[in-house]
Amino acid sequence: MLSEDRTYNDVSVTSKKRLLDQIAQLAAASCGGLNEQEVFDALVAREKLGSTGIGEGIAIPHCRLGHCEGAVGLLLKLEDAVDFDAVDGRPVDLVFVLLVPEQNPEQHLKTLSHLASLFNDDDYRSDLRRAHSNQQLFQVAVESEAELRLAS
Repeated sequence: MLSEDRTYNDVSVTSKKRLLDQIAQLAAASCGGLNEQEVFDALVAREKLGSTGIGEGIAIPHCRLGHCEGAVGLLLKLEDAVDFDAVDGRPVDLVFVLLVPEQNPEQHLKTLSHLASLFNDDDYRSDLRRAHSNQQLFQVAVESEAELRLAS
């Protein structure tokens, strides 16, 4: 679901709206068949239901898309944290985007639950925040996730 070419270190944005716009651009550029405006509109619609900022500087914006062939993940570490209306009021600097096909809501919920438990781990968040390149961010995400899976 996550690949190195969909992992972005030091993304510069100034607001939640600009972040969602940047996510839509990156998703459309890296995932053939996705429409930038459709992704943006779906993410904004989901945020109107309630913020996907889960606390501790983490947001997991997600939505279901009609033209999405499989689950797609993007990981962004922001250069500067932005206000995301998170449940704890803290600004967000780590963002995992989940785009899933409309026809598979069960996978969507399982994946969201898994992501929330990963980002609940202090060491996982700290390791991601120490990454200094796209490649390092991707490696940390994958290796730390595997270690946490083995430990549980």
